Order: sequence, then C-alpha cells, then structure tokens
Amino acid sequence: MSLFAIFDIAGSAMSAQSVRLNTTASNLANSEVVSGSEQQAYRARQPVFATVLDHMNREVAGVRVTRIVEDSSPVHKEYAPDNPMADEEGYIYKPNVNVVEEMANMISASRAYQNSVEVLNTSKQLLLNTLRLGQ
Repeated sequence: MSLFAIFDIAGSAMSAQSVRLNTTASNLANSEVVSGSEQQAYRARQPVFATVLDHMNREVAGVRVTRIVEDSSPVHKEYAPDNPMADEEGYIYKPNVNVVEEMANMISASRAYQNSVEVLNTSKQLLLNTLRLGQ
C-alpha cells in the first residue's frame, strides 16, 4: 500500500463519519416531534458502512455508506387527548429515538472523524519529511 492510498482511505472514512454525524443530528432534531399516527411518526435512522476493496491489489481502499436504514423498534404511544395532533382515540405518537444512544453515537462519530484527520496530518508530515531527506 502506498502512502498516497492512506489519503484516500482517511478521506473516505471522514466522508462516512460525516454522514453518520448528519444522520445522528437529524435523529436528535426529530426526537421530540409529535405525530398523529404511527405511520407518520419519525423513526430513528442509522447509516450502514461497507468496506471498499481495491480488486486489482486486493487491499482495503476505504469505506462508504451503502444505505441508511430506519430503526424497526416501535414508536412511543402516549395518551394526550388535549394535544391538537392526537388521533380519534386521544393518542399521539413520538419517535423511537433514544437520545442517550444518539449522543454516544455522535461522540463516537466525532472522535472517529478526528482520528481520520490525525491520520491525514501524520501522513502529510511523513511525506514532507521524506521529501526533505532528498535536499
């Protein structure tokens, strides 16, 4: 693996973690949205990562987001007949977003992104130091 391939791998990791951060932010932003039916209620979403392989060299070439899936756990049903969004039986429906899990996910994604930045910076410094050896 060449040192230049590290830039591609770290860049793809940063891109994937950026999608993860955006998805988590969307989940947190919609965690308190109320709906009038179970079908309309927001459901938490999570990105699915996949390894990208370089088939010519049989090496890892990065990571990518293959799709974003919705959480299949049930939404929260709450009796609130005074709420204007309540259905005929007086129930409102809240998202199945677990705020604590989403915050932990956000911290994890942020640290993974920062680690990829450090890999890029270290690789850049190694390349620059290698070039200086020839001077």
